[in-house]
Amino acid sequence: MKRLDIGIAGAGPAGLATALFLARVGHRVELIERFDQPSPVGSGLLMQPTGLTVLDALGLSPAIHALGNRIDRLHGADARSGRTVLDVRYDALSGGRYGLAVHRAALFSVLHDAVVAEGLPIRTGITLAKAETRQARTALHDPDGEIVGDYDLVIDATGARSQLVAASIVSPHVRELPWGAFWATLDCDGIAHDARALAQRYDAAKVMIGVLPVGRAHAGEGRKAAFFWSLKTAEAEAVKQAGLERWKAGIRGYWPETAPFLDQITDWDQLTPARYAHRTTLPPYADGIVFIGDSAHSTSPQLGQGANMALLDAAALAHALSSAASLEEGLAAYAAARRNHVRLFQLLSYVFTPFYQSDSQAIAWLRDRLVATVAKIPPAPQILAAIVSGTLSDPFARAGLEECRWREKALREA
Repeated sequence: MKRLDIGIAGAGPAGLATALFLARVGHRVELIERFDQPSPVGSGLLMQPTGLTVLDALGLSPAIHALGNRIDRLHGADARSGRTVLDVRYDALSGGRYGLAVHRAALFSVLHDAVVAEGLPIRTGITLAKAETRQARTALHDPDGEIVGDYDLVIDATGARSQLVAASIVSPHVRELPWGAFWATLDCDGIAHDARALAQRYDAAKVMIGVLPVGRAHAGEGRKAAFFWSLKTAEAEAVKQAGLERWKAGIRGYWPETAPFLDQITDWDQLTPARYAHRTTLPPYADGIVFIGDSAHSTSPQLGQGANMALLDAAALAHALSSAASLEEGLAAYAAARRNHVRLFQLLSYVFTPFYQSDSQAIAWLRDRLVATVAKIPPAPQILAAIVSGTLSDPFARAGLEECRWREKALREA
């Protein structure tokens, strides 16, 4: 394929990774960011073997491992009885897979530093409203209708609230999910916690509290943990009106060991509300613009796949474009490469969500009694580990990737 002029909307992890992949195979790229200074949004996240493989392909594995925190299992218990109801271990699978919990600032800085080091341009302070295709070129417009860029291809990596996908002919139906969460990033040095696990406590499915040790946001800083508490988004304001101390007292009642984390929260501004939506853009391209990450597909975060899916999109798109004879062929190949994997994990997230975020006592009872028991019987542990790892179906070959040799990598990164 000829060298393309490519505009990438959004300088988050998906946009930054895509810029690196495409620039390295010879395309001219520039990133367009609405903020005056590109920066991460959110708290911690769990990088799975899928996303870690993409970062390794970009040569960024040592940098992200230096900041992140290895996770070997996901463990959840009933807050009342202490009964284990979730225990997913990566080592149920052969090969030495693991997760890496990272602060979003760490993932952002590793990718952003690589983009800056390679001299790729980032234009900031630009809000995008729509894309318009004319004579095989695609122009990006700001809210005043002014053209801010003209390209052979536009890549939309602006996330779940994308204005570009909302204005496109493939704009998907968006189903707002009723449950969200409050998130906070807190110090964890000197606080007793399971440093190698995502730990959660439940009261039926209406309460979910979690602690995820995410390592360091930046080199030289203390270690952090992401603390989260799920709730219905419609009830968030009522919870805040009832007062911070009442909210903290309720959590201490469920999980007394979180008191040292809660003591660090002195203002609601330390808590970031997260809202979730289910959407699928089909096909993930139209009229000179291609959608990746949450602008193409989003769902609840129960399986922790969001950032990993976005990085896989970036790798798959670059691979499809480099393997195709024309832009149209490349976009179709990208859609085909990601279709089955995205649909599978959207379905799994959709199915799993009510077991951990819902008002259903019956579903919670089923989870705690039946599902928790069945999950211990082979091959269920292996299937659950593959689901969490993002590898229940192979996402690597069609993205031009080869999965890491995890045991060798763990020794090198230790």
